[in-house]
Amino acid sequence: MTDRERAPRGGPVRLADLGLTPPVRRPPERGRPWLVPVIILAALLAAWGVVAVVDSGGGGDEDLAARPSGDATDAGDDPSPVSTESTLAPLPPFDGWVNPASSGRPWSETVPGILTFRGNPTRSFYGVGPVPTNPVVLWSFPAEGGMCGASTDGSGTQTWCGTGWTGQPSVWEHRDGRTWVAFGAYDYAVHWLDYESGARLLPDFRTGDIIKGSVTVDPDGYPLLYTGSRDNYYRIIALDREQPVELWKIHAKAVSPTLWNDDWDGSGLIIDDYLFEGGENSQFHIVKLNRGYGPDGKVTVDPKLVFNTPGWDSQLLSDVGDNQVSIENSVAISGNTVYFANSGGLVQGWDISGLKNGERPTRVFRYWTGDDVDASIVVDAEGFLYVGAEFERGNARAREVGQVLKLDPRKPDDPLVWSVKDQKPGKSGVWGTPAIWKDMVYVPTNAGELLGIDRMTGEVVWRKDLGSQTWQSPVVVDDVLIEGDCEGNLHAYDVRDTRRDPPELWSVKLDGCIESTPAVWKGRIFVGTRGGKFYAIGDPPADRRSPVTEDAAGRSGR
Repeated sequence: MTDRERAPRGGPVRLADLGLTPPVRRPPERGRPWLVPVIILAALLAAWGVVAVVDSGGGGDEDLAARPSGDATDAGDDPSPVSTESTLAPLPPFDGWVNPASSGRPWSETVPGILTFRGNPTRSFYGVGPVPTNPVVLWSFPAEGGMCGASTDGSGTQTWCGTGWTGQPSVWEHRDGRTWVAFGAYDYAVHWLDYESGARLLPDFRTGDIIKGSVTVDPDGYPLLYTGSRDNYYRIIALDREQPVELWKIHAKAVSPTLWNDDWDGSGLIIDDYLFEGGENSQFHIVKLNRGYGPDGKVTVDPKLVFNTPGWDSQLLSDVGDNQVSIENSVAISGNTVYFANSGGLVQGWDISGLKNGERPTRVFRYWTGDDVDASIVVDAEGFLYVGAEFERGNARAREVGQVLKLDPRKPDDPLVWSVKDQKPGKSGVWGTPAIWKDMVYVPTNAGELLGIDRMTGEVVWRKDLGSQTWQSPVVVDDVLIEGDCEGNLHAYDVRDTRRDPPELWSVKLDGCIESTPAVWKGRIFVGTRGGKFYAIGDPPADRRSPVTEDAAGRSGR
């Protein structure tokens, strides 16, 4: 159990590619005649597949010029991030569900955007730059009041406001030519807003209770959104009507046995017409969607639950001594394996290679951390798992293995590569999902620290004390690390040089604890807070005019 169940203290693209393919730095054209043959030669070399000499820092000179100068070095810059879509090299062939080499890349070639929590099936894509350099709040939603709702948990009925853990919005290029933003909130509703103005694009879709997790947008272009709610249902919502329409839902008690809770916090994955989702009923579910279009041209689904399995086993319940073992994280997929963990600390991998042929998935990996793992598992291009665990039970196993772990699932009998301990008095450890970038792992802690950890060795290279609880999962775009704290400060740090304590580039003060994960998309950052609002943050518009916003009743104004 986590105190998240109680009120807390308060594109086509520039992308973070884990550096699978470094960017090609093209020289500027200066109108000099001798450059012509050079350019022609470079084009021929590119056509022949020759790899050019590259800069290891990611991004162009315009990005570097906007940041403070420092002793940026090449230390730890291999691999390097890709910054533009044109620099993405083709992925190596892979016959399976998710190409491991796609870690760090955008999820969909059909729908550019951040479509699910942390962007892709390996939970490792953070968005598209440029990142703002002098950010201000461009608009907030709603214009008046806040997004609030009453909800009951183990400590009674409370009023919850804004967006919470994990609460990352989806941002995508819609086929209508606009950029859409969608998120679920504590006012029981899913909202769809215009990227530019914050105006509603669709009427709100209301559920029966608060929405804590991150929505998922269909990656194959079907006008569908997938979301869970604390009202015990996980839903599929059609977006091609005048108002959003529920096409299907599944109740947490539709399968058995279940344990502890009926919420749906996880952000589902949709791959090859299958939905993969874990629930706080502690079951893992696979649904065949059977998506299509009806005679009227409207999208249809005919979902069938094809597999479910308990996220626990008898050994786990014996080891932890309780049944509070719900799945709150978002499942990750790499290769032919689905990974997830639960609040009993059990990390699992299930082989789905034969699913399309009617074969039942089988468990191929099991590792017990000893304590609650609500953070999503992140998988790198080599198949290593990065896991953040809480320190609540304080048992011997949690003390032994630590709270930030790198695991190698290819060594199931001894998978621990390294670990970092965070065992301060009270509830400590990790609630936010780790971020991998170049040679580093960035991890926030419940005690308010932000850690920079060497991916190879597990050495803590630097620590920052943010002064308050940090549940927001960090994101990194164009060598800028973004992390929010529970005092409402959204921080940006320069991580071009991964071996130094990164200097702060800027911070923006928002109203309320920032639990939700930001989405970075083409010059803007979108994030909600527990203060009740959802924000679009970016550099001031050139004309300094206020953008159109929309209040809670849907009225537009300036």
